[in-house]
Amino acid sequence: MINLSAVLLAFDWGFLLQKLILIIIIVSVSLVVAMYETYLERKVAAWMQDRIGPNRAGPFGILQPIADGGKLFFKEEIIPNTSNKTLFVLGPGLAMLAALMTCAVIPWSSHLQFGDTTVQLQIADVNIGILYIFGVVSLGVYGIMIGGWASNNKFSLMAALRGASQAISYELAMGISLIALLFITGSLSMRTIVEEQMKNGIWNVVYQPLGFLIFLVCAFAECNRTPFDLPEAESELNMGYHQEYSSMKLGFYLFAEYINMFISSAVMATLFFGGYDVPFLDESTLAPNVAAIIGLIAFMIKIGFFIFLFMWVRWTIPRFRYDQLMNLGWKKLLPLALVNMLVTAAVMLWLHK
Repeated sequence: MINLSAVLLAFDWGFLLQKLILIIIIVSVSLVVAMYETYLERKVAAWMQDRIGPNRAGPFGILQPIADGGKLFFKEEIIPNTSNKTLFVLGPGLAMLAALMTCAVIPWSSHLQFGDTTVQLQIADVNIGILYIFGVVSLGVYGIMIGGWASNNKFSLMAALRGASQAISYELAMGISLIALLFITGSLSMRTIVEEQMKNGIWNVVYQPLGFLIFLVCAFAECNRTPFDLPEAESELNMGYHQEYSSMKLGFYLFAEYINMFISSAVMATLFFGGYDVPFLDESTLAPNVAAIIGLIAFMIKIGFFIFLFMWVRWTIPRFRYDQLMNLGWKKLLPLALVNMLVTAAVMLWLHK
């Protein structure tokens, strides 16, 4: 028989506590970043459209996200009589959960050293990190589909169908573009991919510029961002798959989109731009804690650049028609990703003869 007390005594409770604290910090930071992305988006829009933007709630309007959150919390909670009430609540919860789960395998920096204790700034360094992200991102499609179907509204259902077919279409090109990258890195571990770029001194975007562009376009489609925001096409579908939602159930859908944007930016920075690597800086000459803090700052700057790019494109490029969106995914990006994969495979084979 298993001695339960011996097992409990042998278990590394310190490691468990370390991971729980890390999870709480990363999830909290993700939520705060998502909250202030709404503020930043309004400010970027105002700057591009030569107006002021939020400037009433707090200095420079920095308390506007808190005001918006309070408004959502205190709004009337409405569930349509003809909806499937269980699925109606499950949809936004699943979308939010899938968005938050993706942060588990992102290496935010190297490690912190506290005496004899080493704290890795990554929740889980699994050797199939990229596959984990793709698996969790695919669950987000169910959040959209369930929410749209449970509303028992034809416009919501049409928008959910659009969102699901769009995500499936662009995930194919995105996945194939990453296969070419994996030929070069030889690993599915996110931390290993970053460390290889740091060791070589060359970021993967140099080897895979076409793969990066394909991944970037697909990330816009996966996040339902303009010009791929067809599931939320107000002029055609009123408000899209979440038009029946109110209060924090609507807030969950909106937050999920901004968290997905944050995590997509982190994934692109990790895979193609060295993650927490700082160009022309030898991290081995620095104290571990200093190197970790500098790496984290560098990583957040890279993420910030991609978040700004998401917002810049929103106010620059008009929305596609749905047939254009599907043609781009299936007739342009998918063949390009296949060609890129085959060329990369041929080059790698030739180099390793």
